[in-house]
Amino acid sequence: MAKEIETSMRDYLKAHPNLRFIFFGGKGGVGKTVSAGVTAQWLASQGKRTLLASTNPVHSLSGLLSQDVFGKHTAVTGVPNLWAYEIDTKDTIERSKVEIREKIQWFLKYADITTKAEDFVESATMNPAFEESAMFENMIDLMFKAEYEAYVFDTAPTANARRLLGMSKVYSLWVNKMLKSREEARSLRELLSFTKKKEADPLMDYLLTFRDRMEHARVLLTDEQQTAFFFVTLPEALPIAVITRFIGWFRDFGIPVGGVVVNMLIDRQQVEATSPDFVKNRLAMQDRYMDDIWEKFDGMVRAKVPLYENEVRGVTALGRMGQALFV
Repeated sequence: MAKEIETSMRDYLKAHPNLRFIFFGGKGGVGKTVSAGVTAQWLASQGKRTLLASTNPVHSLSGLLSQDVFGKHTAVTGVPNLWAYEIDTKDTIERSKVEIREKIQWFLKYADITTKAEDFVESATMNPAFEESAMFENMIDLMFKAEYEAYVFDTAPTANARRLLGMSKVYSLWVNKMLKSREEARSLRELLSFTKKKEADPLMDYLLTFRDRMEHARVLLTDEQQTAFFFVTLPEALPIAVITRFIGWFRDFGIPVGGVVVNMLIDRQQVEATSPDFVKNRLAMQDRYMDDIWEKFDGMVRAKVPLYENEVRGVTALGRMGQALFV
């Protein structure tokens, strides 16, 4: 007898009525974007003002929805209450460069260093992690503004998503060390100064503000009533291994894991004795890996989504898949 899902995606969301921030992740190519799109459309159909946003540098929401949603919040045609947004990473990076330049210029002036700020700006922004940092800033900006009742994020492949969502904890550790060093340096400067006048310290003010901002992000990202991260997998060895590892890592960060969605399952009712051996072999393989999934993610499987004869694209196809994801 086939094992049944204990708590479906629909039941999970109904059990968490205050859930506002929903993330989808997993190995590349498993259907994260589609799952996020289906979920956002379902939430909108429940009357919630919903934003579907992509934090994946390689965006695919515009292709999924068959309309341009890059760089701005765009109402999704044919779906009331739903907006979509592909974050413009380049624009975010340029704005971040301006902010960094201003802070470095002030710091160099404060420390009486004659080096040009541009040298430091280029060094800081050429780091591959800078794009992830900029994307994280954009993501939490959306969360802080609270313009929508629900946010569904299509994240980058899981390794990037883990770093992205873990940045609130990493940033907090870094800022606390910076604040301690800054306080020591300021105390020494004041001690050696001939004047008792206390100088303004914009860098210290910035660090304090940044620490509060990261703490706010951490609180939201670790609140199981408001946040959940769902992993999408295929009934195959590599995607299962990837999410098994990352579920543990996300829990280490304190980010609530909502569950697992199994995508692209072959419908056994469509497989007959006369079906090609390739199809029958794939079905047998999927059956074996479903046993692994039930064992590894006991009680966490939220939905089993079939493999469709056509790609899932456009709101009509999303609605069809919604019947499986939110059965």
